[in-house]
Amino acid sequence: IVTVNCARLLKADHHATNGVVHVIDKVIATTTNTIQQVIETEESLETLRAAVAASDLNSLLESEGQYTLLAPTNEAFEKIPRETLNRILGDPEALRDLLNHHILKSAMCAEAIIAGLTMETLEGTTLDVGCSGEELTLNGKPIIANKDVLATNGVVHFVNELLIPDSAKTLFELAQESEVSKSTEFFRQAGLSSHLT
Repeated sequence: IVTVNCARLLKADHHATNGVVHVIDKVIATTTNTIQQVIETEESLETLRAAVAASDLNSLLESEGQYTLLAPTNEAFEKIPRETLNRILGDPEALRDLLNHHILKSAMCAEAIIAGLTMETLEGTTLDVGCSGEELTLNGKPIIANKDVLATNGVVHFVNELLIPDSAKTLFELAQESEVSKSTEFFRQAGLSSHLT
């Protein structure tokens, strides 16, 4: 699937005497903002804006290139327990890993996403990007709230859930989500859970 500024290419290579015509399915609007400027002007990305500033990712999101930002909305941050969020925001390394987990290494418009596509993030992890009917999905969940906000250096999709990579989790959080959750409970009962957090 080929896209031009997120418009789907319907018919290609119609040759004329003075050139060639490609038919697309929407009007292409002028794009002047970088991804960073999109973050700065969207009210629903206020928490993300602060997180990006705290992790010094502004220069990357202003730079030339072609990225996809899966931008967590304020609502996405609010779904995370306050204690967990404060811990990540207070840990520069965990915060950078968290944000890099939301940035794909190439620009990916919604029209070009097919079921079962695996994309690499800047953090070096992978995300399963796909579709279920008309809805886009991330790791099988339809969490993309708004798609195809174009920028001069890529595209932004708004997501309403935070994607927390393992590197931004404590041992306790990882264990609770895994096959050793029962062992974690024993640590808690023994008063040793602080070692895992």
